[in-house]
Amino acid sequence: MAVISLHEPSHREVLWELEAAFDRGDVTTLFGRCTVSYDGRAASDLGVGDRLLLLKPDGTALVHTDEGRTPINWQPPGSTHQAAVREGHLRVRSVRENPDETLTVRFETVAHVASMSVTGGRDLELHGSEADLRTRILSQPSLIEPGFEPRETERPSSAGPMDVFGVDADGTPVVVELKRRRVGPDAVGQLARYVRAVREELGTDDGPTRVDEPSEATPAVRGVLVAPSVTDRAAERLSRRGFDHVALDPPTE
Repeated sequence: MAVISLHEPSHREVLWELEAAFDRGDVTTLFGRCTVSYDGRAASDLGVGDRLLLLKPDGTALVHTDEGRTPINWQPPGSTHQAAVREGHLRVRSVRENPDETLTVRFETVAHVASMSVTGGRDLELHGSEADLRTRILSQPSLIEPGFEPRETERPSSAGPMDVFGVDADGTPVVVELKRRRVGPDAVGQLARYVRAVREELGTDDGPTRVDEPSEATPAVRGVLVAPSVTDRAAERLSRRGFDHVALDPPTE
């Protein structure tokens, strides 16, 4: 991978490198002292500051500050990059035609510019997802408990689709909610809504009990929350509602 890096270049040196990088289709970064303005569906201006400008060959332009993961300003793919030296400043523009939008970054000084060819990695293969966790459970139902038999995935209900629906060794309906990370009380509430929906559907509901409050009656539909771990508050709510927690991590490969 060819990388071109210039430290404290002149504006003309940056301009020449940007023009060459645009022709090559490189990803380019510039760090320096600049102002940023946007004109389009609205208008905005950022005063002088040290910022990072990232330009991608698909037309994406991102302006980052020292805070957060989200750019302070940006242009989407399909924009066109332009560069020029005007009145002692390096001007970099990202222009979009539909809708008509222009992002303009004017550099007083450029501390560093780099360009490189970046390929591969467009086809992201996600591991450790809830879908992987569901596949693992379907292939090994005993991970939930001995005798568990999955019947449906994404089973529709009045509360939304359930991750896994099945029955236990005694034939009792079981709603399984899957989470790939440590969860809190909200996940218990979500599971409770699914269990309540199945109870109503099967005619085993015990009355208008709030989903975040325990029911004194023995549930005719069981709930199981599958997650690597739960918070203390979540564990307390699971216990109060008679639900179970199965500590299980999604596969990583």
